[in-house]
Amino acid sequence: MHRKIIFMIILYIHCPLFADEINFPTHQIHFFGQEHFNQATLEDELGVDNKSFFQFWKDDNPLINDKLLLTLEPSLHSFYDSEGFYDANFTIKETNTTVSVHISENKPVRINDINISSDFDITPFITFQKNDIFKAKTFIKIKSKIITQLLKVGYCSYDFTTKAYVDLDNHSVDLKYKLKKGGVCTFGKVTIDGAETIDDDIIKSRVRAKEGERFSTELIKDTSDALYGLQSFDSVLIGVDRKFYNVVPVDITVKEMDKPYRFEVGVGYDTYVGPRVHSSIVKHNFLGNAKELKLQLAWSKLEQLAILNYFKPVLFDPYGFTIDFGSSLGYSNLEFDGFKEKKTFLKAYLEHTSKRFIVRSGIALEVIDVTELDDGKPKLPSEAYDLFLLTYPYVNVVYDGRDSKLNPKYGYYLRGYGEWGIPTDKESSLYLKVELEARGIYTFYDLTLSVVGKMGLIKIEGDKTYGIPESKKFFAGGSFWNRAYGFREIGVVTSPTTDLIDGGLTMANLSLEANYPVWDDLYGAVFTDNTLIAKESNDFTGDIITSAGIGVRYMTPIGPFKLDVGFNVNDPSIYGISFQIGQSF
Repeated sequence: MHRKIIFMIILYIHCPLFADEINFPTHQIHFFGQEHFNQATLEDELGVDNKSFFQFWKDDNPLINDKLLLTLEPSLHSFYDSEGFYDANFTIKETNTTVSVHISENKPVRINDINISSDFDITPFITFQKNDIFKAKTFIKIKSKIITQLLKVGYCSYDFTTKAYVDLDNHSVDLKYKLKKGGVCTFGKVTIDGAETIDDDIIKSRVRAKEGERFSTELIKDTSDALYGLQSFDSVLIGVDRKFYNVVPVDITVKEMDKPYRFEVGVGYDTYVGPRVHSSIVKHNFLGNAKELKLQLAWSKLEQLAILNYFKPVLFDPYGFTIDFGSSLGYSNLEFDGFKEKKTFLKAYLEHTSKRFIVRSGIALEVIDVTELDDGKPKLPSEAYDLFLLTYPYVNVVYDGRDSKLNPKYGYYLRGYGEWGIPTDKESSLYLKVELEARGIYTFYDLTLSVVGKMGLIKIEGDKTYGIPESKKFFAGGSFWNRAYGFREIGVVTSPTTDLIDGGLTMANLSLEANYPVWDDLYGAVFTDNTLIAKESNDFTGDIITSAGIGVRYMTPIGPFKLDVGFNVNDPSIYGISFQIGQSF
């Protein structure tokens, strides 16, 4: 199964640049005399309007709505007080068209002493140091972070007080933090309310905040994510506001979907198959109990695809170990370099999912017809073009120890996959395919370092190289492999700059990447990708294709948008440009 990156192109036109504007009475505003804050900061705090980045033809005149002029001085006092400048003075002069604000910041209030009395280590969260300017909002934020950490690690019965003793005459403040963490809290009984067609056992199978577990806000969030993952609820509310002697009952209220059907049609661009039209129709909560039925259709010049998926949560539950069931029936017609593959398949699997683990085991039946393609590319040996009937059991195990799936900063990820191909005709061979993957992520201050290692082996009975379909072999290239090449462009590597059209029986890939914020949500990156693909099984002595490159990442609510440019270090004329939404580590 190959991985693809699809870019949706959605045309939504809304262009206010040349539309009629509604003009409210305004004054130009200018600030003078400030030392600790620049003009842009003051403008943002006071609601001053500036021209849009796209309105390049306009003059850069900061404007304030006349309705805000009456509250201008109180707003300035409020802002400066929050930043520790309690003696700041302002002189505001107004004409028919402009407002001039002259600021005397005067002496700020600075921290004289920090006193901590705590049986829980809170020093990492107290970012204040002696002689720092006292900022009220930072003081409040520190308290919030400490409480968040206490709840995260199970202390819900804490006794916590914070005091800031301000001496305005001496422009100083003494800070006091007093904390008793109390006893460890545990989750209590789980109750369900609001479910109509979904059994309580189905909902409880997704509860990570189980009775007797140590209280943690992370487990509450994991429970919410897992329940929404059933794709059957419009809302999920988890109440943990009751407490009985350090036992916190979990009250879950759900609202089932009012509109369980979802239909989607889109036009996009796939980095492998090019322009692509796709559609899907999903029936959530199919026949109740959060079952799902989904039909996917896709068409492009290089690929035609139809897949029918069925999912049933909690097929059975031996000793509280929940097992889900899924199946898929499909057809694909996909062009590779030098050959075309038509495939009809049927898969069924059992899966267990917990907070960190995903274990899936199943069986697949595939009818694969590999035919020669007259595309001007090199050809495979004649014995590679054939009809293959395959049956194989498979298992996929994932342990996800990252702190976030969308944009991890710390942690690690492990994956192991294996399939055992059982031939059902004379053209197919018995084979074993194994893939291993490990990722590690660590952040020093704002610098995020990551490493991704992959290894794969295929062992074919009797060393018959073409006893399996070519698409079963290892290829590399693209956003998740070697970014100097397109998706699946690297076959068997013959030198640091050349490779074959054939797939390999041995694969190894190592990627290193560093990300650093350059401005707001924009990050810069440098990376290197190193790929080995050998023709023979268990051969790690071949040449390696090494690439290096740079990239940018823009953080969005659904993960980073990534643009990478990679070059073969031995031949920079070989390069690739890749786009991706989401992290590859």
